[in-house]
Amino acid sequence: MASHLRSVSVPSSPCSGESNVEEQLQSLNAATSSTIHTVCDGLRRLGDIYDCIDELTSLPRSQVLLCKPQQRIAVEQELENSIVLLNLCDAMQVSFAELKANVQDIQLVIKRGDDAALHAKITSWFRLANKMQNQLKKISKKFSSADQESCRLIKLLAEAREISVKMIKSSSDLLLKQIPMPNSSKWSLVSKALQKTRFTCKE
Repeated sequence: MASHLRSVSVPSSPCSGESNVEEQLQSLNAATSSTIHTVCDGLRRLGDIYDCIDELTSLPRSQVLLCKPQQRIAVEQELENSIVLLNLCDAMQVSFAELKANVQDIQLVIKRGDDAALHAKITSWFRLANKMQNQLKKISKKFSSADQESCRLIKLLAEAREISVKMIKSSSDLLLKQIPMPNSSKWSLVSKALQKTRFTCKE
């Protein structure tokens, strides 16, 4: 009976408590996301952290705390922020799919040797990339800051959300640089077109 009660009131390892989650968040926030590998590892760790927060939120003592009147506004605010984060993830997923399809079109155009079509596809790629970056900035502005009077658990959710946005931005920056470059002399055309199109888009 005693062991059963302990299992209800104390989260299982590695979610040993709020302090542990806070340490994991600080460690993840301090980590650099300079490569696709580190970003993927960071996203995996972030998923584990959210699982831990979910366990903590489900505890009876947490439910009692979150239902208190003084926490109601903070809870509702963070729920709204969670919806914004989901919208951001959906928008980025669509953008990445569009960019992937565009790169595949570029590869087909190169095989055909159609320079005019190649320039048009690369121009389209830059427009899609700019659209994605603008969406990221626009949706990110909808987030509201965590209430300073909110409980520690809400603040952990807010910190996890902020790190999520940071990692999404890192992912988009890195993936935009990861255009596959087959061993082909025809890709020199892409390089020239990229330089020309980048200048045109900035104009």
